[in-house]
Amino acid sequence: MDRVTDTDTWSPTTYVDNGDVELAYDRFGERGGVPLLLMMGLAISRFWWPDGFCRALADQGFDVVRYDQRDTGASTRFSETVRRGPWNMLLGPGAGTYTAADLADDAVAVLDAVGWDRAVMFGHSLGGVAAQRVALRHPDRVRALVSCDAPPSDAVGPRALRYLRFGLVARNATKRYPEGRDGDIAASLAIAKGMASPANPCDEAAARERIERGLECGPRDMAGIGRQLRARWRGPRLREIQAPTLVLQGEDDPLIRTSAARAVAREIRGAKLVVLDGIGHDLPPVAWPAIAEQTRGLVTTSVGAHRARAVRDPRR
Repeated sequence: MDRVTDTDTWSPTTYVDNGDVELAYDRFGERGGVPLLLMMGLAISRFWWPDGFCRALADQGFDVVRYDQRDTGASTRFSETVRRGPWNMLLGPGAGTYTAADLADDAVAVLDAVGWDRAVMFGHSLGGVAAQRVALRHPDRVRALVSCDAPPSDAVGPRALRYLRFGLVARNATKRYPEGRDGDIAASLAIAKGMASPANPCDEAAARERIERGLECGPRDMAGIGRQLRARWRGPRLREIQAPTLVLQGEDDPLIRTSAARAVAREIRGAKLVVLDGIGHDLPPVAWPAIAEQTRGLVTTSVGAHRARAVRDPRR
């Protein structure tokens, strides 16, 4: 079970403003390691990052911060002015309330608030897409990039559909849960269970603990999900990323096809692709040591690459 101990503590929730948007974030354990910013996926709050996973990262020398993206968790939530059905909210047309560039700028606002010049950007699912875009829009702020269970940021609109599996989305978009606390827990737990691989099923007790910790931040806001999906990107292409990049993909992911990870790794020069056997669209304990070690290795590579560039360019 993913328990919190005396040494596995999060700081009190802190808020930073990016324009009119307020972003909630917190920090794990001790300070002074390699800065690493965790970016969770579509309408999923920061509480879904397992504490045990963050401890594994800290043990590898990382200083870990997580935050809620806009329209998620305890950060600023927007309102829907047009009534839509569930599928229309998710996939319907319409101008975005904000842009993908705004989402990338939010991450930099958190870096500024923490006092970090650069950080490893670790994004999961839609958070991985957002992390890719931070590396494109703010390359000087990204020490390295980890894109986990994420499609390529160049794949927008209909082009993104080739990388998706729709079974899990369809089941959760149409299923009805009662209003109130019990319904919120049931809806979130169904998502957590659905994202896991049969080889490493969801630890329901641990998932419930995380869900209840941030119950008011559960992924039931279909309008908010739609707004995030309609946040358009008009920035550089994925192939322009220069940061050392690790691409992770669960082999049994029920939401994102492995071809998505292969496309990301193919576009980013020098990217390393790791397909995780028996892993779904989640982060089960069996995967924590390998992911933390791979991420640490990525940072070691980035230091070596930086030194090599400095030797070639005496002005640096």
